[in-house]
Amino acid sequence: MLNRPLPNQALASAAWTGLAFLLASPSHASPSPEARGLAIAKEADRRDVGFGDHTARVQMILRNRHGQESRRDLRLRTLEVRDDGDKLFVVFDQPRDVRGTAFLSHTHSQGADDQWLFLPALRRVKRIASHNKSGPFVGSEFAYEDLASQEVDKYRYRYLGKEEVAGQRAFMIERKPIDQRSGYARQIAYLDTEHYRPLKVVFFDRGNRKLKTLTYERYQQYLGQYWRADRMHMENHQTGKTTELLWSKYRFRTGLERGDFEQAALRRAR
Repeated sequence: MLNRPLPNQALASAAWTGLAFLLASPSHASPSPEARGLAIAKEADRRDVGFGDHTARVQMILRNRHGQESRRDLRLRTLEVRDDGDKLFVVFDQPRDVRGTAFLSHTHSQGADDQWLFLPALRRVKRIASHNKSGPFVGSEFAYEDLASQEVDKYRYRYLGKEEVAGQRAFMIERKPIDQRSGYARQIAYLDTEHYRPLKVVFFDRGNRKLKTLTYERYQQYLGQYWRADRMHMENHQTGKTTELLWSKYRFRTGLERGDFEQAALRRAR
């Protein structure tokens, strides 16, 4: 999700006013596709600030091109950080060969993210180098960079129009990573026009070939404001493999602190 620090009421109002102007401008003063794309991204970001923290359970289902599957159970916790990107901590519970594997990500609003992986068999914490972030996360179709919160300032945007996705009208925006070490040349994101929730993201590799499609389904609202999808499905068009994430047991504002997201916590993961 697009998560950013909580703005004060005046900034939030200004952000909405600016977006309304861009979307409603008459044709003789219409904004550029770049300005409109950025405005939509900022509005999606604005609507998801202030959740504080949350925890969840996730079942990961990996399928090869022949339909054979394997399943993994994991726990996840997220901390919203003022003036920076979110922190993410993931622990694998099942199956036995990955139990205790833990992943920690500190997303930054600008610059390279910090990510670490703890491998219990080796009793070693491995730092994920920036040039390796396009690699697969524990054999799934999600890359390490897909797990970072999608900070607005990390992309350049262009509005492409509107399209229907799963029966919902959606803004279609192109976003190009500013980081030259990204595994993607560009992404096309579809956000529903009512709630600005992501419905689909299409990823293109560095050669600008269609690589993957991520779809979001079965949204639920929490705390009267925050939308989360119960199902995410990533399809790799080049390999025929898929990864499905089934989310459950969301809990918000549980009292998590920065100390819960330090490197030392990786070795204590249970």
